[in-house]
Amino acid sequence: MHPAVLALVTIAVGVGACIGYFYFSNIILDKFIFPAKGPNAGRNINRANMVRPWLFLFPALFALTLYLAYPVFETLRLSLTDRSQGGAFVGLDNYRQMAKEPKFWEAMRNNMLWLIVVPAASTAFGLLVAQLTDRIKWGSVAKSMIFMPMAISFVGAAVIWRLVYHANPIDVDQIGILNAAYLMLGGDEPQQWLTKLFWNNFFLMIVLVWIQTGFAMVILSAALRGVPEETIEAAIVDGANPFQVFFRIKVPQIMGTIVVVWTTITIVVLKVFDIVFAMTNGQWETQVLANYMYDKLFRASDWGVGSAAAMVIMLLVMPILVWNVYNARKEMK
Repeated sequence: MHPAVLALVTIAVGVGACIGYFYFSNIILDKFIFPAKGPNAGRNINRANMVRPWLFLFPALFALTLYLAYPVFETLRLSLTDRSQGGAFVGLDNYRQMAKEPKFWEAMRNNMLWLIVVPAASTAFGLLVAQLTDRIKWGSVAKSMIFMPMAISFVGAAVIWRLVYHANPIDVDQIGILNAAYLMLGGDEPQQWLTKLFWNNFFLMIVLVWIQTGFAMVILSAALRGVPEETIEAAIVDGANPFQVFFRIKVPQIMGTIVVVWTTITIVVLKVFDIVFAMTNGQWETQVLANYMYDKLFRASDWGVGSAAAMVIMLLVMPILVWNVYNARKEMK
């Protein structure tokens, strides 16, 4: 079957199944479980109305349990067992083994570096672009171009930037923009940028900053538009210059949005895998936790240590998620 036809059939079957589930489940509830007739009709109607919301919630709860809750508990179980011993329970041995590996601490160190640089740079550039593009006539065109990397997959972006960093021999024309510019400015020979220890991490971070700046720009641009004009006009009347208006009037009023953007990008950084995998595969001291987990699970077939690494990632992400939910609920009150 042609993939397009298969996709249409899948959509039709999925939508039909959902409609059928809601239709027949309500019929069963109203006619067989709590029939609205007889001496208990009123009580049955109330009971049916209490159960009905759970009928609508059940598909979502089932999907969340199957694809979210179950994998978490199964990963936790695997992290406490040893596959080579037939799945025997080994307690925290996998975590101890992981803690002894230099690659794990390299991944932790690099992840912390990513956490410091990428959210700060993406949020700062996004805020700067959001402010500047609102002051020019072709701002919408500029925003579209800056947001465009968000439509590219991480692997696609990695391939593009590998070409940017590409190095040909000195006697061959350079297709890598960075090396072409480097030689034009007087460099002696093309550089293998992705093999330069420590600095290669920043070359990888540029890719994620390039992608996430568009996301930060869109959210912060909407927040800036929501700043009351009265406060800006009052500051201008009092003699504030554009920098003072921006940093002392606008930024404090959108600080909640800035924090949300920052934490959202932080979660993306903690899970970063595609860029590192496609560009360096964790070589030359660029290992990150997600790539380390992948290596253990699918290359070394060490499910115990790989699952332990996955649990470490989840534990690092969890406080940020809880904090985001807490702030969201706080703002809704």
